[in-house]
Amino acid sequence: MQFPELSERVAEVRGRIAAAVVRGGHAQLVTLVAVTKTFGVDAVQEAWAAGVQDVGENRVQEALPKIAAASVPVRWHLIGHLQRNKAKAAESFALVHSVDSSRIADALNERGVVRGRPIDVLVQVNVAGESAKSGWDPAGLPAEAERLIGLGGIRVLGVMTMAPLGADEALLRRTFAGGRTAREMLRVAGHPAAELSMGMSNDYEIAVEEGATIVRVGTRLFGVRTPAAAGHGDD
Repeated sequence: MQFPELSERVAEVRGRIAAAVVRGGHAQLVTLVAVTKTFGVDAVQEAWAAGVQDVGENRVQEALPKIAAASVPVRWHLIGHLQRNKAKAAESFALVHSVDSSRIADALNERGVVRGRPIDVLVQVNVAGESAKSGWDPAGLPAEAERLIGLGGIRVLGVMTMAPLGADEALLRRTFAGGRTAREMLRVAGHPAAELSMGMSNDYEIAVEEGATIVRVGTRLFGVRTPAAAGHGDD
């Protein structure tokens, strides 16, 4: 067993999530996505054995071999940036968290139309306005939400956002509250936007207090990655 403490870590994280739901008062159900990037398929198998049914990956090229090799029926989440030329690969995921531009949305819409079933997505919103992060500016989201409602090949289920690295609690809360506001913009436009994907290993409790329905946790479950392996989407 590569991660002998995983069951205990999962239980601890779930307990902290439950307590954060009570503190936040939103009464939401929260999905724990175990982020297995840079780890092998053993991490997926052991996460499933520990009771985690959702697994997140950053890169299509790393995820697809794991999807093929895994013998457990986890739900796969793509949490990292998706290139337009890899749009077909989105069909391998239960949910794409990182639709960060109109071009990506259009490419996924084409794939959904071709396969005859919409691809489930979240729109990425850059609430904090960081130049290094992609995603919609909240001010531009209402117009895009209206445009997206006309795309039958995707189904917009909510919002994904990330707080700035090293943000203090006040900035975390402003960012995550901004995610809630962005989700409401989608709802007003007619999208079935129930999901809020926000919160990683270092801030998931505050994210849940602010209404997160999906948290993306890797380090707290599997241990610290090398700096070179760290990246977009989780921790």
